[in-house]
Amino acid sequence: MLEFVNTLNGIIWSPALIYLCLGAGLFYSILTRFAQVRHFREMWRLLLSGKSSDKGISSFQALAVSLSGRVGTGNIAGVAAAIGFGGPGAVFWMWVVAFFGAATAYIESTLAQIYKEEDEGLYRGGPAYYIEKALGQKWYAWLFAIATILATGLLLPTVQSNAIGAAVEQAVGAGNMVETAMGTFSATKLFTATAVVLILGFIIFGGVKRIARFTELVVPFMALAYIIIAMVIIALNITELPGIVSLIVTDAFTPMAGVGAAIGWGVKRGVYSNEAGQGTGPHAAAAAEVQHPAQQGLVQAFSVYVDTLFVCTATAFVILITGQYNVVGEGAAMIQQNIANVDPNSPMFTQLALDSVFSGAGSPFVAISLFFFAFTTILAYYFIAENNVTYINRHFHIPGLTFVLKVMIMGATLFGCLREAGVVWTLGDIGVGLMAWLNIVGILIIFLVGRPAIKALKDYERQQKEKVKEYSFDPEALGIKNAELWQDKLKK
Repeated sequence: MLEFVNTLNGIIWSPALIYLCLGAGLFYSILTRFAQVRHFREMWRLLLSGKSSDKGISSFQALAVSLSGRVGTGNIAGVAAAIGFGGPGAVFWMWVVAFFGAATAYIESTLAQIYKEEDEGLYRGGPAYYIEKALGQKWYAWLFAIATILATGLLLPTVQSNAIGAAVEQAVGAGNMVETAMGTFSATKLFTATAVVLILGFIIFGGVKRIARFTELVVPFMALAYIIIAMVIIALNITELPGIVSLIVTDAFTPMAGVGAAIGWGVKRGVYSNEAGQGTGPHAAAAAEVQHPAQQGLVQAFSVYVDTLFVCTATAFVILITGQYNVVGEGAAMIQQNIANVDPNSPMFTQLALDSVFSGAGSPFVAISLFFFAFTTILAYYFIAENNVTYINRHFHIPGLTFVLKVMIMGATLFGCLREAGVVWTLGDIGVGLMAWLNIVGILIIFLVGRPAIKALKDYERQQKEKVKEYSFDPEALGIKNAELWQDKLKK
């Protein structure tokens, strides 16, 4: 079974997907004339000025929900894995995929806004919706919806909960071993798994609005606290920072782990972390209440910066400055070994790095940070999976499907917390890869058919130049079909 899973992961994450992610980001950066740079000030303005409504959450809440999916285990354990298997140069490629990926995030999130729908008083949307409406290909939309339910409801939550369990165990110790029907596990992991599942159940049974309120409070706080601690470590070792930056850039082009490893792990963990092109961010983008679709596209592009250029970079600098990392080559042979042999897929590089500066306090802090990072990501995964269940129920109502999803994601969270890191990370990579293939191909075809996201950007920029007091969006005037919700707004 494990051999099959590894083989499937190797096929999905072939060089073709790696270069597709990079190529799509570069393509949309050129088409939007690098909107992720030109509209940086506008991103801030939109982030702070949006308001919620009875039907939709605010731009900031949508950003928080989106960030709760982007800022997760990938920012701590994922960065460690990128360095551990791809060398320091992998961090450079994480930066590259984030910079170009911000343009991809704009495209997919704007599409989600254009083609969103109202369902039971709430806005819903995402790749399944815009694939159906922009392309008219229901089979492809269904394929994405099913793949996303499996990925975000079953495969990806295991990675997040596994990191929580590993971090808590590293911080407080394993405790006694306990035999259960599922196997023998440490008391710490069993307690952690039980607590996480119970809290998760309480929140997801409370609905989408509760998820938005929770993430709105938690995500900014946890990201800021983590970055501040990282900044303190960097400041204490500021003289070493130029050398670390030089190491990252140099190793990106003459990598100790090989060119393929550096680019491959950098892009893989970059996409896993910032989710640009993966198709998860558009679900939160569609739920926002905005005056123009391009506004939420720009806000979501900013979330990629927060994730990779801020949080991931902070983790990478801390690990590299303190030297608490190894680089593993083919067949588990060590290319560089600075510390005892630990699993690069775990958060231990980061915990050891903080412990080397704040003796005894680093591991607990990372464990607490990881709990919030990973837990809110699991909530975001539920939100995404529920959106796709709702999409399926539009066509073929299956009673109790949402309840089954809730039970499924709670079971996956329990499973992941108790199992080994290598297995669950492979499952997570399969989930990310499936969605990325389907979504990136989908948005590229949508561009060829009608260029709706580009038209929306040009329309928004026109209104900016005209200095309108209130933005509006008329899809029919732009030649965009099947955007019924926006058309209905104009009639009211």
